[in-house]
Formats: sequence, C-alpha cells, structure tokens
Amino acid sequence: MLCAVYKSSRRADTYLFVGKRDHFEDVPQALLEMFGPPKLVMLLPLSKRDHLGIADIDRVRAELADKGYYLQLPPPQVNLLEEYKQQNQQEQTQAH
Repeated sequence: MLCAVYKSSRRADTYLFVGKRDHFEDVPQALLEMFGPPKLVMLLPLSKRDHLGIADIDRVRAELADKGYYLQLPPPQVNLLEEYKQQNQQEQTQAH
C-alpha cells in the first residue's frame, strides 16, 4: 500500500496521509480548510514498513482503508513548570 504524506501549511507538526497523491476527495472540507494548502512531504510504501515515527502504523493503514485518510496531530506539549509544581507539592505533603 502506497500513500502520500502532506504537511499542513497552517498547523505545525500536523500531517495528512492519503491513499493517492493529490487525492483529497475523502477528506472532509472543514479539515482541509483547517489544514491549509497541503505540502507534499513524501510518498510512503506502508506495506514495506513495520513502524512510523509517532503514528501507529496499524491505525494509519486501518484509517486509510476505512476513511481514505489519516490525520497525524502533534503530541501534546509537556508543561514542565506544572509538573515541577505538582512534584514539589507532593514532596511537601509527604514531608508533613
């Protein structure tokens, strides 16, 4: 299975996988508007791969087969300050 991967021109680290190059007929119009003009990143043979970067390859294959596209969003950012505050609060609670 070959797919085309596009990068969003409006949202950082957001990618759209479609079954064929320039085949956006299955992608909802609202999603395309949010995504912005797609920029081709690569053509990817999914059948020859065991894994992808941060995406679950089985989910990518399933959504391409079912919906005709897969949207990869960036992972949520970690708020290090909030983590530090929570850890510090827990340590103070345990000390008392």
